[in-house]
Amino acid sequence: MDDLRKRFGRLVAVHRRKAGMTQEQLSAVANISVDMISKIETGATGARFPFIERLAEALKVDAAELFTSELPTTRRNPALSELNIRLSGLDEGELLWVKGIIEAALKPRK
Repeated sequence: MDDLRKRFGRLVAVHRRKAGMTQEQLSAVANISVDMISKIETGATGARFPFIERLAEALKVDAAELFTSELPTTRRNPALSELNIRLSGLDEGELLWVKGIIEAALKPRK
């Protein structure tokens, strides 16, 4: 359940930033407290259906987009789509191995 909450929160944050909104602005439009928006975005708490509907409406997205495994982009990236397809065929152990490689490759250099 934690993974779903975290993914949902990340997607809310991505859509909020894509819409050019701050947490405060989203809070005002969705009529949800800033504290609750923050907790949702960090995955510290989940959201009930009325909140999900208000968030989706405020972000001008279909509520289903807040649960998808694909992050929204302004345009489709063919390389990212190909990677997604290839990764979807891996088992959990292989995915964790690839994740470790990616994290090592993207680690900030000192």
